[in-house]
Amino acid sequence: MVKRFSGNLLLSLVALAAVVPLAQAADAPTLNTGSTAWMISAAVLVLFMCLPGLALFYGGLVRAKNMLSLFTQCFGIAGLVGVLWVIYGYSMVVDTTGMVEGEVTFNSFVGGLSRAMLAGMTPDSLVGDIPEGVYVTFQMTFAIITPALIAGAFAERMKFSAALLFMALWFTLVYAPVAHMVWGGAGALMHNWGVLDYAGGTAVHINAGVAALAACLMLGKRKGYANTPMPAHNLSLTMVGAAMLWVGWFGFNIGSGGGLAGVSGIVMLNTQLAACAGILGWMFTEWFKVGKPSALGLASGALAGLVGITPACAYVGVGGALAIGVLCGVLCYLSVTVLKRRLGYDDSLDVFGLHGIGGIIGALLTGVFCVPSMGGLVEGVSMGAQVWAQVQGVLMTTVYCFVVSWLILKAVSALTGLRADESVEEMGLDLAEHNERAYNH
Repeated sequence: MVKRFSGNLLLSLVALAAVVPLAQAADAPTLNTGSTAWMISAAVLVLFMCLPGLALFYGGLVRAKNMLSLFTQCFGIAGLVGVLWVIYGYSMVVDTTGMVEGEVTFNSFVGGLSRAMLAGMTPDSLVGDIPEGVYVTFQMTFAIITPALIAGAFAERMKFSAALLFMALWFTLVYAPVAHMVWGGAGALMHNWGVLDYAGGTAVHINAGVAALAACLMLGKRKGYANTPMPAHNLSLTMVGAAMLWVGWFGFNIGSGGGLAGVSGIVMLNTQLAACAGILGWMFTEWFKVGKPSALGLASGALAGLVGITPACAYVGVGGALAIGVLCGVLCYLSVTVLKRRLGYDDSLDVFGLHGIGGIIGALLTGVFCVPSMGGLVEGVSMGAQVWAQVQGVLMTTVYCFVVSWLILKAVSALTGLRADESVEEMGLDLAEHNERAYNH
């Protein structure tokens, strides 16, 4: 009897010893190769949005003598921000030291530097179920394209050296803190407020749009603006760039989930639908106002819809995506025609009109269409409370970004000067600043 009891006890202990590691392994995150493959692809798609997508979209819209200046700015920003992201930017966005859920501390506004130079990252480090190295690279592409968007506002008139200095300071003092407030997790300011922003309506589009407005106000109008025709020199390139941005946007929005899940299909569908609805909204408004729809208008409408759906894509149903897309198409068209003319600012490539206005509309309408009664997917929220949270997020981003961007521009102006000389502007930035021409004929 004693022997049988001892044998049973031994078998039980052996079984328990075998089960405990399995239970521990079940709790530990494991690498998901499918999500990893997708996130690598998504990172490449977002980089593709900037280089060559945005560079072509912007480059085709300026005069031929400034074509390469847009490319050099996009490449220069990619190199500069990519390095700064690894040195300290990633840490400023993701470091949660000093954060407490529901409480406002200094680290609710910006992360610390404990992850500077990616300290603590190993080949086995995971974020969710993907390698941290993939996550770092994906987020880096967001950090690159956001300041690159701003370049369209001061196209054809800002010195390259001033643009690089401005972008370095803006990335450090504006992008990283706002991205942390939105996506820093429990204890981050906008997380505490309950702001919904799935893929960057605040941190990317409103941020870039408002900084663009500050830049074009500070710089003043291009030489000859309003008196000299300044048509786009190659709309074919612009249309190609816009198409690349549309394709890359799937990486932008779906990739923001950090992997693949059931919601990925909703995000994909909403992204596509809003782009299509944006085309119709812009096209019919332009058709009604001026009698003819334009190629640039259709491309701009697609981008307006994409900007608007970015914060909302995982939270709204197809009805919400349709409404956001159409309204962004209509209102962004009016902002780049009526609003800009009435206020008299020279936003060269309509960054504020598309990204600033579109981002604000999308962020606010997220609060309307996320509730189940409007076909939304967010349970347990009331429309009034969520719209108020979205308003807080929009106001915080707008005010903080405009004030700090203005101060940075003032500092850069004092250090290096912002604007190219009149002779340089007359010659064109390509030849005067880079000693190259886009076309030799």
